[in-house]
Amino acid sequence: MFLRLTRPAPPAPETRALALADGGAVPVRWVRDRRARRLRLIVSDKGARLTLPMTASVRLAESFLLEHRDWLVAQLAKQPAADAPAFGRGQCEPLPLRGEQVPLSWHEGRFARARLGEHGIELHLPERADDRRARAALREFYLEQARADLGAWVPKYLPTLPRAPMAFRLRPLSSLWGSLSPSDALSLDLALVLGRPSAFEYVLVHELCHLIHANHSRRFWREVEARCPAWRDERDYLRGEGLALKGTLARLIR
Repeated sequence: MFLRLTRPAPPAPETRALALADGGAVPVRWVRDRRARRLRLIVSDKGARLTLPMTASVRLAESFLLEHRDWLVAQLAKQPAADAPAFGRGQCEPLPLRGEQVPLSWHEGRFARARLGEHGIELHLPERADDRRARAALREFYLEQARADLGAWVPKYLPTLPRAPMAFRLRPLSSLWGSLSPSDALSLDLALVLGRPSAFEYVLVHELCHLIHANHSRRFWREVEARCPAWRDERDYLRGEGLALKGTLARLIR
């Protein structure tokens, strides 16, 4: 107990510049984490972050960043421009849903509500409703669609699990796609409903399998593969398209 209380705190996060081939540089936030077992590079709306095990050397981290430099540049290029306009009344561009671009039409109505109609997404707004009401209606629409997908998928997996999740939560997440809390509450990124359904279902399966193994051991991945044989393809899809999905959702509903 005494040793645990007096253990030195991890070094404070620092930001280092990663030199690019074109002469530019990208700031990368370095964070040492006692729980980390390997180097991990992520890109979110907050920028690039490198998570390092406590014992990882600076030379190893720099080599890792150089190896993944092209990937990092590609991910940053997918981020929406800082001045990209937020979603609002009158926008006529199709909206993403389940990996497709779905036509959008606007209608006047007594209440702010979006629904999936015969010819695409219909967004109904009162005459004096502002853009915030439109974004709130679109958020509720995506929540309804994501809940419908979960309602179709979850029942087929429950019989193979030791217990059911205590709750399901859908909301925008910064970098993760899902998590399972110690109380068995399962959280999923709402942006998943914008991408292809097979990737959404893979993330669900991944988190459900943590009810069997609360780690990423070989036994855990065997459970995932038994339920989702193509999980590697779905993981690669999210690594390639995930940042764009998260950024698009933020622009549409925030």
